[in-house]
Amino acid sequence: MPAYNAAKTLEQTYKEIPEGSYDEIILVDDASKDSTVKLAKKLNLIVKEHPKNKGYGANQKTCYTEALKRGADIVVMLHPDNQYDPGIVPNITLPILEGQADAVLASRFIRDPLEGGPVKGGMPVYKFFGNRFLTFLENIVLKTYFSEFHTGYRAYSRKALESVNFMDNSDDFVFDNEIIVQLIIKKIKFKEIGVRTRYFKEASSVDFFTSSRYGLAILKTLIKYIMHVKNIKRFSQFE
Repeated sequence: MPAYNAAKTLEQTYKEIPEGSYDEIILVDDASKDSTVKLAKKLNLIVKEHPKNKGYGANQKTCYTEALKRGADIVVMLHPDNQYDPGIVPNITLPILEGQADAVLASRFIRDPLEGGPVKGGMPVYKFFGNRFLTFLENIVLKTYFSEFHTGYRAYSRKALESVNFMDNSDDFVFDNEIIVQLIIKKIKFKEIGVRTRYFKEASSVDFFTSSRYGLAILKTLIKYIMHVKNIKRFSQFE
């Protein structure tokens, strides 16, 4: 769990994770200003603290490094803000356990056709269209067929994480996309499953300016990918 000021939602997220679907829960706190760390320790989670705020990508780097160090075979990244349904942890790990995939993405766009998509669950309209445009563009450039590139709910096998140099990725939000590009280059097997999301006051959500900066960072990543695979310029993070 990459956490920042998650005290209001952490306990409920934790309670909704099915018993028996995990061995350990690691929470990395990115210098929260609330009682996230105190609550995490009360819940007996494994807690790692950043002395100063490093960013969402840097938080994931610590999460994955610590999980691998502790011998994890499968790592699930779940936000503690309770926006994504914690109840599908067994579903997201199953394709890896059965050898069908080494990376599983929980997509907000794979939904019951009679229920509607993420907008019905509260996703802001500008985020919906931004997500659709960027996913469309990335699928064209990367020659893939993902329903969504921008989910914050994923599972990786140990093999997947050890096959890429994720420490060379950004400390910001674009880390999520960079690691997918790295895994695509390595021809890692992917699966997608559907997930319900809920948008509410306490759930973390970036503003329009941050979303725009994230979009530009994705475009930059795609340009780097093109240059790398065409040998115009090589980048260490994609080696």
